[in-house]
Amino acid sequence: MTMTEDRRDVHDRRHRQSRFTQLPLAVVLLVVAVAALRIVQYHWREGAALIGAALLLAGVLRAVLPTERAGLLAIRGKVVDIVTYAGLAAAVLYVALTIIGGPFSSS
Repeated sequence: MTMTEDRRDVHDRRHRQSRFTQLPLAVVLLVVAVAALRIVQYHWREGAALIGAALLLAGVLRAVLPTERAGLLAIRGKVVDIVTYAGLAAAVLYVALTIIGGPFSSS
């Protein structure tokens, strides 16, 4: 095998692997897009709860997937990412589920 063939082989493996590397982030962003749609439709509590669920999903995906397959969900170390995603999810869900009344209250 020549050097050029070896480089092509490495490039092909990287290209195949990189196609689906960002799939976990795409799934999380899809949930966030649905949440944004719900917020625009004046269902802000449902939208906020969906954002919390998206953060929780990001934490679960980060915990389950190896770092190479986590894509852009891998920001820091695995434990730091999981704790951060879970903490933010808990905070957003707490706010979304406990606030009552106010200017955004629905009838």
